[in-house]
Amino acid sequence: MKSLLEKINNSQDLKKLDIKELPVLAEEIRQEIIKVVSKNGGHLASNLGVVELTICLHYLLNCPTDKILWDVGHQCYTHKLLTGRRRYFKSLRQLNGLSGFPDFKESPCDPFIVGHNGTAVSQALGLIVGQALQKKEGKVAAVIGDGSLTSGMVFEGMSNVGHQRKGLVVILNDNEMAISKSAGVISNYLNRVISSSTYNKLKENLSSLIKSIPKIGTRVFTLAERLDESLKNLLIPGMFFEQLGFRYFGPLDGHNIPILLETLKNVFTLPEPSLVHIITKKGKGYRFAEQSPERFHSASPFNIETGEFTPKKSPAYTDIFGESLLELARQDKNIVAITAAMELGTGLSRFKKEFASRFFDVGIAEQHAVTFAAGLCKQGLKPFVAIYSTFLQRAYDQIIHDVCLQNLAVIFVVSNAGITGEDGPTHQGVFDFAYLGQLPNLVVLAPKDGEELKEMLRFAVNQKQPVAIRYPKVVGSGQLAVGNQKQKIELGKAEVLREGKDAMIISIGSMVYPCLEVSDILSKQGINCGLINSRFLKPLDESLLLKLSSQINKFITVEEHNLEGGLGSKVLEFFADRDINVRIKRIGLPGKFIEHGRREELLSRYGLTAEGIAKNIKKWMGK
Repeated sequence: MKSLLEKINNSQDLKKLDIKELPVLAEEIRQEIIKVVSKNGGHLASNLGVVELTICLHYLLNCPTDKILWDVGHQCYTHKLLTGRRRYFKSLRQLNGLSGFPDFKESPCDPFIVGHNGTAVSQALGLIVGQALQKKEGKVAAVIGDGSLTSGMVFEGMSNVGHQRKGLVVILNDNEMAISKSAGVISNYLNRVISSSTYNKLKENLSSLIKSIPKIGTRVFTLAERLDESLKNLLIPGMFFEQLGFRYFGPLDGHNIPILLETLKNVFTLPEPSLVHIITKKGKGYRFAEQSPERFHSASPFNIETGEFTPKKSPAYTDIFGESLLELARQDKNIVAITAAMELGTGLSRFKKEFASRFFDVGIAEQHAVTFAAGLCKQGLKPFVAIYSTFLQRAYDQIIHDVCLQNLAVIFVVSNAGITGEDGPTHQGVFDFAYLGQLPNLVVLAPKDGEELKEMLRFAVNQKQPVAIRYPKVVGSGQLAVGNQKQKIELGKAEVLREGKDAMIISIGSMVYPCLEVSDILSKQGINCGLINSRFLKPLDESLLLKLSSQINKFITVEEHNLEGGLGSKVLEFFADRDINVRIKRIGLPGKFIEHGRREELLSRYGLTAEGIAKNIKKWMGK
C-alpha cells in the first residue's frame, strides 16, 4: 500500500488529502528527509522545523501562479518534495542531482536561486509589485527565520512593503522563543478572530459609521483606534511589526496544522501587508537534532540510530585556525574574534569558551561584523573576523570604506574558499581573490598547508594594515601536514619549492600540493617544471618574478579560483605592465557559477587534479 507521500507528485495532489491526513504526511516527510540527509548530508534541523508550515502553504496556495520565497533557502526540502521533485529527492546535493537550495532551473515553483539570508522580503515585494503592474494574479508569501531578522536587508524590505501597502504575507519562523500554553491559547483565539473576514468587515463598517458622525466622529474614531492598538499590544507581541505597516498575527504554534491553515487562509484574503509569527522547534521529529540543532544545521552524513556523524579522516583547517587563535590570544590580550552566526563553522567554539568577553557572534550580519571590527581596531584591539568566503562578499563596501580606506589592521579569516562542494553556486567561494585582491592597503594570503596557516596567523597579528587569509573548506592529501619546521612568512615573499628550466608553475593555497605531483608527472615525461608557492596574492614577490623571467619564458599559474581576477590575472598584469615578453598559461576555474557536487568530482570536472593540470600543461607546451 502506498504511503501518503508516494501519492503526491505535485502540490495539486496534496489538496486531495483530508486535513486529518496532513499530520501523517508530515511524519512521512520527516522520515524521508532524515533518511536522505543521513546519506548525503545537508541542512537537517531547519528543514524538520518547517514541515507543517510548508504543507499548509501548499495546501492553500497554487504554485507556481502563487509564489513562496524561502529566506536563506536551506529550509526548502519539504517544498521540493511537494512540488514534483519527490522521485529525485534521493539525489539531493549530489552531482547532477537536486540542489540543496531553491533553484528556478529545477522547478517554476522556485522563483529564485537562494542561499544567502535577508533576500526573501525584497524579492517578494518585487514579484507582487510586478504582478500588479502587469495585471497578473497570484498571492506571494515570504518565509523568513528569526536569524533573518539580524539582516538589515530584511528591515529595508519590510519598511518598503509597509510604505507600498501591498498584500504581501511574511511568515516569521521563530525557533528560539518559548511559548507557554496560556499565551498560545489566547493568541490562537485572538488571531482566529482578528484574521477572520467577519471581524475585518465589521471593523471596516464600524470605522466608516463612527467617522460619519458630525463633529465628534473623527475624535471618537481616533480614541477607539488607540484603545484597539493598546489592547492588541498588551496581548500580542507585534507592536514593532505593526509600526512597520504590517498586520501582525501570532505567535502561533507552527506545528499545529488546523490553526495554521485557518489563520493563513484568512490572512491570504487581506489586502494589506501581514506578518504571521509562528513558533517552531528546530530538528522536530529527530531527537538528536532537537537536542543539538546547531550540530545538525548543516550536517555531514550520519548514523540515524546513534546520531553520530561519519568520522573525519583528518583535522580541518578550521580546527587548526581555532587552536592557533587560542594560542595567540593567550599571549596577546588585545586579540578578539568576530563571526556572523558561524561559531561552529569557523572553528571558534573553544575561543568562545575560554575568552567569552573577547568573542562576538553578531548574527547573520556580515556588514555589521566588518564595521564593528573597524571600531574595535580603532581602540587598539586586534580583531580577527572569521567569515566564509561566499558570505564575506556581502560586506564588500564595508571592507573597502570602513577598513581598507582607513588602513585598519583588521584580520579577515576567509574560510570555505574555493569549491565547497554540495552546497553549490551560492556557497562556492571562487570570487574572493578578485574582490579582495584589488583593494589598496589589503594584504591577501593563502596557505598551502596547516603549518603555513599557523605561520600566516602569526604574521598577520603583527601587521599594521588589513590582512586577509584564505583557505578551503575541505582539504586534500598533504595539505594539513603540521610539522616542526617553521615556515617564516615575510611580506610579499614567495617560496621556491622546485627549480625548473623548461617552465615555472606558480601556484597558491590548495593547489600547491597537487602541483608538486604535477611536477613529478611531467618530469617523468621529460618536461622539467619548477614550482613556486606564491603564498601572497597581494603583494606578489616581484623581485623573484623578475629574476625568473630572465631565465625562463614559460609560466603557468594554477589556482582554485575563478580565472577572472585571480592569481593568473595578477601575474599576467605584472609582466604586461613591465613589457616583459613571456608566455603565460592560466589554469583555474571558468568564469561561471560552479554547480553542486562533491569537491573531488568538481575538481576533476574542471581539470584541477594533478592529472588534469599536467595534461593541460603538456598540451600547452606542445608536447
